[in-house]
Amino acid sequence: MRSKSITRAAAVIAAAVMFVGVAGAQVPAASPLPADPAQAQRERQISQPYNNAPVWKEIRSGAPQFTSLPGRETNVLIQSEGQTWRAARVPISTAGGFLFALALLGIIVFYTWRGPILVQGRPTGHLIRRYTSSERIVHWTVAITFVTLGLTGLVIMFGKSVLLPLIGYTLFSWLAILAKNLHNFTGPVFAMALPVMIVMFVRENLFRAYDWPWVKRFGGMLDRSGKSEVPSGKANAGQKVLFWLMVVLAGLTLIVTGLILDFPNFNQTRQTMQIANVVHMVAGMFGIILASAHIYLGTIGMKGAYDAMRHGYVDESWAREHHAFWYEEVMAEKPAHGLDAAPPAPPQHRIA
Repeated sequence: MRSKSITRAAAVIAAAVMFVGVAGAQVPAASPLPADPAQAQRERQISQPYNNAPVWKEIRSGAPQFTSLPGRETNVLIQSEGQTWRAARVPISTAGGFLFALALLGIIVFYTWRGPILVQGRPTGHLIRRYTSSERIVHWTVAITFVTLGLTGLVIMFGKSVLLPLIGYTLFSWLAILAKNLHNFTGPVFAMALPVMIVMFVRENLFRAYDWPWVKRFGGMLDRSGKSEVPSGKANAGQKVLFWLMVVLAGLTLIVTGLILDFPNFNQTRQTMQIANVVHMVAGMFGIILASAHIYLGTIGMKGAYDAMRHGYVDESWAREHHAFWYEEVMAEKPAHGLDAAPPAPPQHRIA
């Protein structure tokens, strides 16, 4: 019995040795690939036919190869960072969409609770010029182009996930093409108008000592009675913060990154355009959120604010209550009210 057990164990060991030998012959041990990708591919075809791993490894390495086409990166077939860019766009755009929705919800809640900011005193009929014609033209040019870019940008970012299921492929394809072309051709107009606006309005948006009390009390905007508004200059501290963050920071960032994306013939690399795309998307959502607050306060949020930019003039009571320091400066320059010819009806006096 003992000899039979020994014989049986020896047979099992011999079978195991033969199996390992056959497996080793069929699948050779892994060895470092030769430096020559072509040689590595030839060797791989012998052991593993139809496995093109060495070729694709070389292609995805980003190492420059030979090409007869002139230009930067024309000798790089696949840029692996592109996959990182595609993966990063989804969470960034989703976060931006939620922040935009929260901003709109916050504006609605604030308006429901606070209501519009009204003028407490009765109108005097004396109109003070707040903005010149050239300032209003530049402002409306920037405003219209920015709103166009914002709306078309939202279609480009969220159209596939939000609009496509609602309106279908045919209508969405037309809308997407329209949005893309409007975005591309409106961008250069915005790029030319915004620097002019910055130069025009930069002086009145420099911070002064009296802006700090406005910041500490949030301009009295949280007082529902409207009787505790903090005095300010021609632009209050809130408007100045919007100017520097929305107009200067976000606006100039959008211009630079937009030009990089709009004109690939600047000879920039693919990685530069991918980074510019992400920065452009973040700056765009940041600017849209701030612009939503600006549009709210410039229309339904504050009575009389829209007339200031629409017609260029505000009532004396409006100026005294909302921008007391600026009103005092105007009165110091025009002690006799410097009245212009009154319009026909109703009779109102304008202070230039």
